[in-house]
Amino acid sequence: MTRQYQTERSQPVWIVLDCGRLMRSRVALVAAGKSMLPVGEQNSHIHSKLDHACTTAVALAQLALYSGDRVGLLAYGQNIQQRLLPGRGAAHLRQLIESLAQVHAETGESDHLRATATLNRLQPRRSLILWVTDLAETAMRPEVIDGAVQLLRRHVLLFVAMAQPEVDEIAQARPNTVEQMFRSAAAQEMAGRRELLLARLHEQGALTLDSDPEHLTSSVLNNYLMVKERAMV
Repeated sequence: MTRQYQTERSQPVWIVLDCGRLMRSRVALVAAGKSMLPVGEQNSHIHSKLDHACTTAVALAQLALYSGDRVGLLAYGQNIQQRLLPGRGAAHLRQLIESLAQVHAETGESDHLRATATLNRLQPRRSLILWVTDLAETAMRPEVIDGAVQLLRRHVLLFVAMAQPEVDEIAQARPNTVEQMFRSAAAQEMAGRRELLLARLHEQGALTLDSDPEHLTSSVLNNYLMVKERAMV
């Protein structure tokens, strides 16, 4: 008599979306520092960070469900906006898309610790969590970082901070005036601080991305496939 064991390939995947004020920022697709569209057509192709996050959420859900995983959703601002327990199948995907259609960006700060506590209660067992958010421009340690550290005690976390392309352009541009010099210095300080925060989170075990909206979906899907290939969950 022999026993054969097979590694469990089906895992819960949670998509966590921050719907607070930082996700209200509007961004346009850019290439080589310029919009890819004529001036008259640009406004219709400018979306918020939350819009891009929702697009990525749908793509990840489709890939994860195709791969045999169960997918859940948690969208939050000051309170929980949408909550969907992990499931499978076409009907579950439709329900997830309907839930995403109802999320909206809020004007206030998100309660990240409330979202963390809710997720830990809903998902006590180890899972993969995609958390799409952004980092506030503050000298203090952002609350979202504290929430991420709490999740790392139990889960595999892919933490995505959505960059603002315009800030990167200002930081990299050569200033010609005193005003431009101060703007460039401020942008460089913001970029450096983001890099430091994400590096420290990475040291504690998180997978981190500082992605512009244009490349968000491809970056997230590639990281998901890497987690599956390495059986990290």
